[in-house]
Formats: sequence, C-alpha cells, structure tokens
Amino acid sequence: MNEFAGSQHVIEFIYLIASALFILSLKWMSSPATARHGILAGEIGMVLAIAGTLLHHGIVDYKWIAVGLVLGSGIGIPLGMVHMTAVPQRTALSHAFGALCVTLVGTAEFYLRTPNVPKFMMSVLSMEVILGGLTFTGSLMAAGKLQEILPQRPITYKGQNLVNFLLFGVAVGSAIYLVLHPEAKQLFPLVVGVSLVFGILLVIPIGGADMPTVISLLNGYAGLSAAAMGFVLQNKLLIIAGALDGSSGLILSVIMSKAMNRSFSNVLFGAFGQVQVAAAGGQEARPVHSATAEEAAAILAAANKVVIVPGYGMAVAQAQHKVRELYDILSKKGVDVRFAIHPVAGRMPGHMNVLLAEADIPYDRLIEMDEINGDFPQTDVALVIGANDVTNPAARTDTSSPIYGMPILDVDKAHTVMVIKRSMSPGFAGIDNPLYYLDNTLMLFGDAKQFVGAIVRELGGH
Repeated sequence: MNEFAGSQHVIEFIYLIASALFILSLKWMSSPATARHGILAGEIGMVLAIAGTLLHHGIVDYKWIAVGLVLGSGIGIPLGMVHMTAVPQRTALSHAFGALCVTLVGTAEFYLRTPNVPKFMMSVLSMEVILGGLTFTGSLMAAGKLQEILPQRPITYKGQNLVNFLLFGVAVGSAIYLVLHPEAKQLFPLVVGVSLVFGILLVIPIGGADMPTVISLLNGYAGLSAAAMGFVLQNKLLIIAGALDGSSGLILSVIMSKAMNRSFSNVLFGAFGQVQVAAAGGQEARPVHSATAEEAAAILAAANKVVIVPGYGMAVAQAQHKVRELYDILSKKGVDVRFAIHPVAGRMPGHMNVLLAEADIPYDRLIEMDEINGDFPQTDVALVIGANDVTNPAARTDTSSPIYGMPILDVDKAHTVMVIKRSMSPGFAGIDNPLYYLDNTLMLFGDAKQFVGAIVRELGGH
C-alpha cells in the first residue's frame, strides 16, 4: 500500500512539472523570439506526461503499449518531415488523430462503465465523443481541402445549415437521454455516428480563405474533448492540457475572426469563398501594368523604404529563402526592408512567421498589420508576394464585397506597389482585387521563387 502511494506521488509530481511546462510553452510561443523555447518546453512536457502515464499502477502488460509507441512513431516521424507548405494540412491531421483517440477512449469507457455511470460522468463522456467525433472528421475534411484533394471552394446545397443543426440536435438530444437513462446503450452508436457525419458537413461548406480560423477552431474542439476525457479517466494532466489547448484555440479563433471582421456564425455557415462571377468576368476588360524582373530590380534598388508582404503564394512556391536573399542584398545597398504580417495570411495562424523564421529573417523585421499600416504612405515600394485577399482595398470601399470591413494591409497607399502573382485569378475569397488595376501597381507575373530569384540576379546577387 505504501509502495502504491509512493508511486502515485511520483506520478503526480511528474504531471505537475509537465503541466507547468505546457503553460510555459504557450507563454513562450506567443513571441517569435521565444517560440523555440516554447516548442522545447512542450516537447519535454509531453515526454514527462508519457513517462508518468507509463508508471501508472493500472498497467498490467506493456506489450501493446510498446506496439502503439512504435506504430505512432512510425506515423509521426514522416508527418514531421513534410515541407513547410504542408504544415497546415499536417496540423489538421494531428487534430484528427488526437480527436480519433479521444473518441475511441470515450467509446471504450462507455461500454466498460455502463449502466452504472453517474450522470456527471455520462455528461462529460458524451461531450467527449461528440467533440471528438466531429473534430476527427472535420479535421480530415480540412486537411483534404488544404491538400487540394477536396475542392477548396465551399460545397453547398439548399437547406444545408438546417440539416447541420438537426444533426447536431440529434447528437445532443441522444446524449441527454443517455445521461438520464444510461441503460439505453443502443443510442450511443447513434451519438458517435451522427457526430462523425456532422463534422464532415460542418467543414465542407467552408472555403479555403477561412481555413486558418477553422484549424484554430478545430484545435479548440480537440482540446476541450481531451479535457473531457481527463474527467472521465480522472487524469488531472489531461484536464489541464486539454483546457489550455481548448481555450487557446478558441481565443485564437476569436482573434482571427476579428482580424477578418467576421463572426463565428459567418465563418461556419457563410459559405465564404464562392467565386464571384461578375467580378471574375469583369477583370478581362481592365488593363493592368506589368513589369519585368529587370525593371522591378531597378525600382527596388532606387528605393529607400521597402515593405515585403508575404502570402500563400510565397509558401506554395517555397520562395522564402529567395526572399531572404532579396532582403540581404537590399539591406546591403542601404534599403530599409521590413515585412508586413497579416494575422490571417496563409493557411494557418502564424504561417508567414514560420516560413520567414525558417529562412532566418530577423524577428525585428516582422511587423504586425496594426503597427505597419501607418507607414505605407511613406513606403517607396510595397512588394506583395502571393498575398491576395489581405491586400484587397475593396475591404475598405466596396460595401457589397464579401470581405467589406475586413482589416487589410494598406499596400495601395505606398508610392509603388509590385505584386508577384501567377495570374489574375481571384484569391481564396473568390473575388477580384482592385489593387491590381491601380496606376501605382505593377504586376510581376510568374512563379514567386523564380521571379524573386531573377530580381536578386538583376540586383547583383547570386
């Protein structure tokens, strides 16, 4: 008995340290300068959490645990080796795997405990499988859209929102009945099945432009389901880690919705991202000014202040290292170069920060939207690399635009705007960008990596 009490104290002490490391990890990851420390703290915390769990007295055979660790490592290592452009969909898959784990554990616990399940325990168990189920399939749909296996545009049909609400109502209603009547075991597969279907139907009508918010929201759901699992398993570390994950994901979703001047309901049910036919049809008749790499290099070399605006086009082309070369050569010529970061640029929160950090761009050169917007009128050149919707001035002027009111980077106020883009096709929001037709805008058509490389060569780089 004393030996059991002693081992339990050791486990609780390990869990306490792991919890502190998880909290510090979130704190440190709030700044690019300390993000590496945050990642390391989170990794150490997870190792301790696993070690503490393996010391649990309830484990009678480590054979299947060893098999699970080997299989998990075999899946996780290749997932961690993906290109930076694939990090958003890799993140979505991580959410899916975590949610599947929660759903399976919740299912096992239900059948092990019924019918003698207290009402509170049945409540959290039901919440666990509902959130876990919808997060699992929803995250798979998000990964499919990001990987372009599924259409990036919203998939909609008449009465879709009504169907979704009815499905969610069936899942919640069945769960409530199970809380009151735990012996009705035949309803549990319905709760799980409806939750899985609901997750699919929840995400397919959401367009690519909203994927950053969707990923952070699914992260929040995964965290809350893990916290619920912590109550079911009476594991304090799971409760703490799940609550941290869930609350941070939901808070980030709120921040990102505000950054787009959108509500949660609009993100989830607005089918944002449908191609606007009228706008797409009108772009052919409007003239644009284009420039060559040689002309772009001459303009940049003559500038005093340059602001580079990265977007998903830079990520797709893997152009961040060429951008670093451009930054280096312009800086050597005495040009003040900074980077304007929009909070929803790319496909996931912090996507541009991660890419530029990979290329060793100094952290103090990465400026957030609110801080840099006032500097654009004094900027000689704003170089937009694959960013579309976050630079669209229609958000300020066109009340009929679906992005009206969304805070944007005011690149159109710079003396000269240069936009590297493959074509005139609309961005994820599905609308044309009036920026491209302004007198002070030059379109640089081509692959971002190749075009930036050509500018670097023209400037005398390698």
